[in-house]
Amino acid sequence: MRWQGQQLGVDDTAALPGMERMDGLVRSVTTPEFAGMTFHEVLCKSALNRVPGVSAMPFDWTVNPYRGCTHACAYCLSPETLILRADGRHVPLSELRVGDEIIGTEQGPTYRHYVRTTVLAKWSTRKRAHRVTLADGTEIVASGDHRFLSNRGWKHVTGAMSGRDQRPHLTAMNRLQGFGTGARAGAPTEGADWRRGYLTGMVRGDGMLFHKSYDDGRRVRHIHRFRLALVDREALELTRVLLDEIEVPTLVRPFVVPHGRRPMTALHTARREAIARLENFIAIPQDRSTEWLAGFLGGIFDAEGSHSRGILRISNADAEVLDLIDEGMRAFDFDAVREPLRPHGVTSIRLRGGHAARDRFFGIARPAITRKLDLIGGAVKTSSNLRITSIDDLGHEIDMIDITTGTGDFIANGVVSHNCFARKTHEYLDLDYGSDFDSQIVVKVNVADVLRTELRRGSWTREPVMLGTNTDPYQRAEGRYRLMPEIIGALTENRTPFSILTKGTLLRRDLPLLSDAARQVKVSLAMSIAVFDDHLQGSIEPGTPSAEARLETVRAATAAGFRVTVFLMPILPHLTDSIDVLDDALARIRAAGAARVVYGVLHLRPGAKQWFLQWLEREHPHLVSSYRGLYPGVSVSAPKAYRTWLGKRMRPLLRMHRLDGWDEDDHPRGRPQPGLAARTPTTSSLGPVRGTGGSASVRPRVAPASEPTLF
Repeated sequence: MRWQGQQLGVDDTAALPGMERMDGLVRSVTTPEFAGMTFHEVLCKSALNRVPGVSAMPFDWTVNPYRGCTHACAYCLSPETLILRADGRHVPLSELRVGDEIIGTEQGPTYRHYVRTTVLAKWSTRKRAHRVTLADGTEIVASGDHRFLSNRGWKHVTGAMSGRDQRPHLTAMNRLQGFGTGARAGAPTEGADWRRGYLTGMVRGDGMLFHKSYDDGRRVRHIHRFRLALVDREALELTRVLLDEIEVPTLVRPFVVPHGRRPMTALHTARREAIARLENFIAIPQDRSTEWLAGFLGGIFDAEGSHSRGILRISNADAEVLDLIDEGMRAFDFDAVREPLRPHGVTSIRLRGGHAARDRFFGIARPAITRKLDLIGGAVKTSSNLRITSIDDLGHEIDMIDITTGTGDFIANGVVSHNCFARKTHEYLDLDYGSDFDSQIVVKVNVADVLRTELRRGSWTREPVMLGTNTDPYQRAEGRYRLMPEIIGALTENRTPFSILTKGTLLRRDLPLLSDAARQVKVSLAMSIAVFDDHLQGSIEPGTPSAEARLETVRAATAAGFRVTVFLMPILPHLTDSIDVLDDALARIRAAGAARVVYGVLHLRPGAKQWFLQWLEREHPHLVSSYRGLYPGVSVSAPKAYRTWLGKRMRPLLRMHRLDGWDEDDHPRGRPQPGLAARTPTTSSLGPVRGTGGSASVRPRVAPASEPTLF
């Protein structure tokens, strides 16, 4: 990368606005969290950028906290990969949704520990598959770019020791961090035997069966009662369902507990025939299947088990129950030890083997009480043999998925897996507009402070400000730098109305703050969604959240009280302009709760045009001649005839789906587009932009975007 103006204090006439002097550069940062990216942290001189008077944009002022965009991504894992949720259970990666709570990790003063985190975004694409096999039998299918935490730090699946592919990568000398899932395959199913075993363990562990006869001299009364009282409703509800299956109906009532104890709820019945049926059902079978033993372990753990400070125990005073626990542990090759008898007559059976054994126990026994599965706060200690035994190139591509989380990592097949941000290098300043735009990111670290100073000036008349027309303010780098909360705060404090246009699902993080701001100033939100087909979106916008993830953000913003606009743009000729595709897009937008739609056809600006045509020739070569006809020479926009044809196709669909909407080219100055800050009618020329370091005029090359930037 070549930085012009190497002398301190010397203006660089080719620099971006706010970066005219090299002394604004604080540092260039590379971090494991964003492999393949460089963040150039700068002290900007101005935050408010005035849009050139010649621009057709319906707003005058913008704030761009970033230059460049981290939406690029190298996708990582097979959809079947098991992800550890915050409730201690595993779910396939394909089933995760934006907003789900899962387990990540954080580095503390002395050790890395497990913490709760949230899925912020989710993407999919096709990548060449590699299988990583560990000594305990764990297998993970990932792309070569994906990274895992090893005993020697974060490492890619594949790489080289020298040359252009040089980077840290996994070898047979490495051991992954976590607990693995090597023995998870082959766990018994939750069939009839498992349900019988679970109910047996639960009732024998914590239930009360009562039979007594009373003779008062006149008659003999026979009393039969069953009661099960628990704190956790999950296990109580499962037990109730299983009892219903064997025709043992029960009533539910609060259970009286001593003051200071947690409230409990009880199932109970006094029907003699039902209790007899239950006692017969929970009789210990002579031939006990592994499925029955797995269910018994799950039931007795819910009834009498504990998981505290990383230690799993099951306690009971009944010798027969303790023997059955021992038998179940042996059946699944668990290393369990019976502890000495306590003074009150209770004995505990303790599971050894660290979290790998505990996680395997949960996978086999399937207890219902999620509180007892809690891993949060525990240290990331590796007791399993997670040494790399092989890394195999499978020789073909498969559909893969990546997620972004609040901690930057997650637990995949029991090992610590990093968010996948790696991609090629990008070009910025003296770099190219394609890949470098995704990896050389200029971060204006003081943008909020500068903005506050500019907003306090007497000349500022609280004109609407737009965020997101040049680079996305909620790109993934925002998860690291968190510039937007302070920007929102500065605008709100000054009573300056503002609008946000984004492709990023990180917007959801700030919805409470935006809701508070909307009580004081006008706040408009818009989501850009260009492509609704996952395969095409993964090819043309590989680093952006999926259409469904963005629609989930629209739903969340709508639920927070905002009338959200969706920018259905750019529409790609011959790729996304058919009636079926547009109809599906508008139906999904409507279902997400959006109030309006702005649509527009693809613009191909200098720099982006060459990149796009290269992509088109690679992915859809049969369309190259058509695009050269639509965008001949230096043409940026599709011809008017095409735009008119598109409008005739869109308007009936908008009416059918009861959506307010129009073409981006419809009266851009006279009619403010929804979701955008409105341009003031008096603007006709460029004015000074004042910053903390003096005044500087914004040159006409301030990037005016007539649609959300796609490339």
